[in-house]
Amino acid sequence: MNKSFLVVGAMALFGWAACRQSSSPTPDPTTPTTETLELTQPSYFPPLVYDLKANPLTYDGFQLGRSLFYDGLLSRNGTIACGTCHQQAVAFTHHGHDLSHGIDDKIGMRNAPPIQNMAWAKEFFWDGGVHQLDLFPIAPIENPVEMDEKLPNVLQKLRDSKNPNYPELFKKAFGSTEITTERFTKALSQFMVFLVSNNSRYDLYLRGTTNALTATEKEGLALFKQKCATCHAGELFTDQSFRNNGLDNSRSSDQGRFRITQNPDDLFKFKVPSLRNVGYTSPYMHDGRFSTLEQVLNHYTTNVQKTATLDPTLQANGQLGIAMTDDEKAKIIAFLKTLSDEQFVKDYRFADPGFGKAF
Repeated sequence: MNKSFLVVGAMALFGWAACRQSSSPTPDPTTPTTETLELTQPSYFPPLVYDLKANPLTYDGFQLGRSLFYDGLLSRNGTIACGTCHQQAVAFTHHGHDLSHGIDDKIGMRNAPPIQNMAWAKEFFWDGGVHQLDLFPIAPIENPVEMDEKLPNVLQKLRDSKNPNYPELFKKAFGSTEITTERFTKALSQFMVFLVSNNSRYDLYLRGTTNALTATEKEGLALFKQKCATCHAGELFTDQSFRNNGLDNSRSSDQGRFRITQNPDDLFKFKVPSLRNVGYTSPYMHDGRFSTLEQVLNHYTTNVQKTATLDPTLQANGQLGIAMTDDEKAKIIAFLKTLSDEQFVKDYRFADPGFGKAF
């Protein structure tokens, strides 16, 4: 197939505004000439957090990041990629695992959270231990039960003649074959920034298609706003805070946010997760203890545990938990399933390049 046709097709299929950067008569060899891409920013999303000016998004930067995301080369023995624990078909979570399984089948400490709408996140991981997306990949790479590698080793492997494609991919994305920490992390960020989920039935409803939700689902939405939206606020369905939601701590010694801050007020507090694509991302909670949404809501109605840092919203008027009837639970769950974005989990642009070209 004609190469120019593939590039034009890529631009059209991306659905993002793009333009080739103009070249001068004597182009600077350190300046990439790849197409720039515009990020989809839904009008009803909050302001963007990620600094696009510090890492301009490009077609080749995205492609490099995509290759890196799915490459086991980032792990000590070549068996674990980012995409191992973040699988597209389940909104980039680790389906079927309550706790993530990493190198040598070692079991991690927490459930792998979804990777979606990352450009709007303020902090990362269940405990908020990373504050900048570009630094996010370093933690799993160097975690001994995840990828168990050192970043300098990863960079050296990418430079190695055994992997001849990477210098050229870095040149396309950044203007030269030099492989640095900054370029490596920025390329991964470019891929993750584009993982935008905003095409669920609920999104269609927000954009004016009133019959995108059934009457039952609309009732569920109203109940959700009444009973759940204090924490799962806004159209990202998280206020990005850290809260103790009353789980029984006997199952795990994980102290949550306290591990980062060493502030006793943060004991057993975890980041409020987004509920977008929640129908795909079971099991639930930081330790994956619940396999169904019914179990999650049952926790909030009957099993909230009283501890010193329990969130005030779960102990109002001296009563633990959130009052919900079985009918109300069923309607809330019906609404939550409208947050499933089938287009997102099937979008071939985000798939493992080992299964074929993205464009």
